[in-house]
Order: sequence, then C-alpha cells, then structure tokens
Amino acid sequence: MAHPPVLALRGVSKRFGGVQALVDVDLQIRAGEVVALAGDNGAGKSTLVKVISGVNPADRGAIEWEGRLVQIKRPHDAHALGIATVYQDLAMCDNLDVVGNLFLGREIDRVGVLDEVEMERRARDLMRALSIRLPDVRMPVAALSAGQRQAVAISRSLMGAPKVLLLDEPTAALGVEQTSHLLDLIEEVRDHGMAIILISHNMGDIKAVADRVAVLRLGRNNGLFDVSSVTQEQIISAVTGAADNAVAHRSKGDEGAWP
Repeated sequence: MAHPPVLALRGVSKRFGGVQALVDVDLQIRAGEVVALAGDNGAGKSTLVKVISGVNPADRGAIEWEGRLVQIKRPHDAHALGIATVYQDLAMCDNLDVVGNLFLGREIDRVGVLDEVEMERRARDLMRALSIRLPDVRMPVAALSAGQRQAVAISRSLMGAPKVLLLDEPTAALGVEQTSHLLDLIEEVRDHGMAIILISHNMGDIKAVADRVAVLRLGRNNGLFDVSSVTQEQIISAVTGAADNAVAHRSKGDEGAWP
C-alpha cells in the first residue's frame, strides 16, 4: 500500500478583501521529492506558501498531514507538524556569527550558561553533513556571500528536523556559481528524505532539481507536470495561459492518492 503524501492540500482558497488570491488549489508532496511551484507574479505562489506556513490561514479547503486532516492557523501549528520555511529575506541576524544564527531561539546551555563549544560542534557537523563549505562557523553572517547566507538559512531551518521545507525564490539574488552550489544543497536535503516545495521563476533551476512542477495562474491550478517528460515550452504556456488545455498535460500518476 502506498504511503499517503506528507502534505496534501485540497480546495484551498484565500481572499484578501476584494482580491481572491487562491481558488480551490490542490497540491500534494511526498517525502524525498522536490515540487516546484511556478507561476507569474500575482499567481498566488507566495500566498500558498504563507497558507502552508500558517502566516495567512486558508479561508476554505482541507489540509492533510500524513493522511490525517489538520488545522494550520498560525506558524506554531506548522512548526509543530514539521514544516519549515525559508523566505526571500532570510531573516538573518547580520551581527551574529553562523553558530549564533543557527541556534537563535534554541540555544544550548549548561546550568544557565551557553554551551558555545557544543553549539559550535553541532554547527560544524551540520555543515559537514550537508556538504556546505564555509570559511569559519564563527564568521559574522554579514561577512558571508549571498549564496553562503542562503545555505546558512536553509541549514537553520533544518535544525528542528522538519519533514517539509518551503523555499521561496532561493536563487533569485545569486550568481551562476552560487546558484549551482545551492541547487546541490537542495538535492542533498531531498536525498535525506525531505519533501521540498520550491518557488522559482527560473526554468533552469526547476529542470535541474524538481521532480514535479505545479503551475498556478490567477490563483488557480493550471497544470501539474513530471519534470522528466515536460518541455520548458509546456511549462511556460501553462504559466502564461497560452495553452487552454494545460491541465490536461498534468501528471496522472498521483490521481489515486486522493480519497
């Protein structure tokens, strides 16, 4: 018997005043896969991530976690389930070093005194496990490159051993070499069994690391594709609305997963 998706959304809708940002959106993701979320500006990608992360709860629809219905009304609910999010602004503290950022809010102490040695050891172990190369984990984050900062932000999100990782345009501000390293990191995290939702406008990034790509257009589903068999032109057609039958091209393999 196939295991249920780690996370499944059915008929999720969200309205902000007179703006209907999401309309009956479906999405599911399994452990060990990357699902890219593609769409034009205003398609609803960031809104959907905020629904999943509990920042902006859905007005209507169902959310399932490992086959059971759950409520995600606030970020704490998402964290408790095992959902971690890395937003575009990264929310890093530039005046702290890498260790300080990784353990911010989850510091290790012994008899009321911070155990700096243990936190540094764990930070080094995490960097090594994810094949992240930094000059020194005691460097201030402000001294790191954009790619290194992104890697630290992703590493920090993994500290609580989540099962689903949401990445909002992680390569948007990176150069070619830094993007390559970050895509390697995403694959490394996926290979550890993580389910990853990747928001990206970059078709090259999507083709490089995603297993499937879900397209949103005007707040609605407009195609679900297997990356191994879809062309870039088909994805772009679904994003722009050039193909009236974009939904007809969606993957058929997971339709039986819905009850």
